[in-house]
Amino acid sequence: MQAIVMTGIGGPEVLVAQEVPRPRPGADEVVIRAEAIPVLFPEIKLRSGEFPLGAPPPLIFGFQAAGVVTEVGSRVDSALIGQRVVVATEGFGAYAEFVAAPVDSVTFIPDGLSVVDAAAVLMNGSVAIPLLETAALTGVETVLVEAAATGVGSALTQLAKEYGAARVVATAGGPAKAAQARELGADVVIDHSNPAWTTRLRETLGGATVDVVFDAIGGASAAELLDLMTPLRGRMLGYGWLSGAPAQVSAGDLIMRGLTFTGCAGPDWLARVAEAGTAVLARAAAGGLDSLVEAVLPLDQASRAHRLLEDRTPVGKIVLRPGPGVS
Repeated sequence: MQAIVMTGIGGPEVLVAQEVPRPRPGADEVVIRAEAIPVLFPEIKLRSGEFPLGAPPPLIFGFQAAGVVTEVGSRVDSALIGQRVVVATEGFGAYAEFVAAPVDSVTFIPDGLSVVDAAAVLMNGSVAIPLLETAALTGVETVLVEAAATGVGSALTQLAKEYGAARVVATAGGPAKAAQARELGADVVIDHSNPAWTTRLRETLGGATVDVVFDAIGGASAAELLDLMTPLRGRMLGYGWLSGAPAQVSAGDLIMRGLTFTGCAGPDWLARVAEAGTAVLARAAAGGLDSLVEAVLPLDQASRAHRLLEDRTPVGKIVLRPGPGVS
């Protein structure tokens, strides 16, 4: 079968299409014939070496894939064969025509939702819903969604008012993404490609404050936002660091302003993300969450997909599709 092998740490060119043996399921695993493979932003960080890999290269790259179950392990119900599902690997193995994954990672794709849309929307929605639940919005809050046009931010922007936001202030990089953030439901959009975007946010607020910050950027800008947050009830939820570093916020910064910071990471958080998958796909099937697919590329163009995502050019999700003639 064809797979994308990460030959080493480095740029997109380390992702190389190769012929490799088809996987067989372990006792508690399923194998799917992959039909759609989402390109996820954290994968960029893994490929470049910014995040640690769970195993040394060379290895078949990729976290998630959607398709049809073709085989099951000895401790797995054979009724799963033929079911449309999304699976998550244990850190690698998803950029391939056939993918083995733990049965516990299976999320069923409901009728009315395409495999491509399921692959595209699952991660974004599965992170966004726990973030919104943790924020515990009450219907009066102004929220700030960073990187609101793509990825998790796009799902947060779509769902924030349903979960209790009164006003959605968003950041996005450039005019095209700003326009998309507005279409998704943002009331105000700030261009975060401007290094002084937090100053622009202060001017836009005009003396008002932000009650909840969904922080995907991290770095120094997180600290700059603290004086724009509502004293005593302001809360920041940190779940990413597009800047290259986590939020540079200390306990002293928070205590002196009466603010809270919740780190949304680690095993317990990831368990909540996994639990949200079924609800996310049901919502997408019912039309309550847009998958925002921008492009479907052949599997052998994985390096191109990574280059596009690394350059921050896509407005929507990039999905890889294995070609015909699967062997």
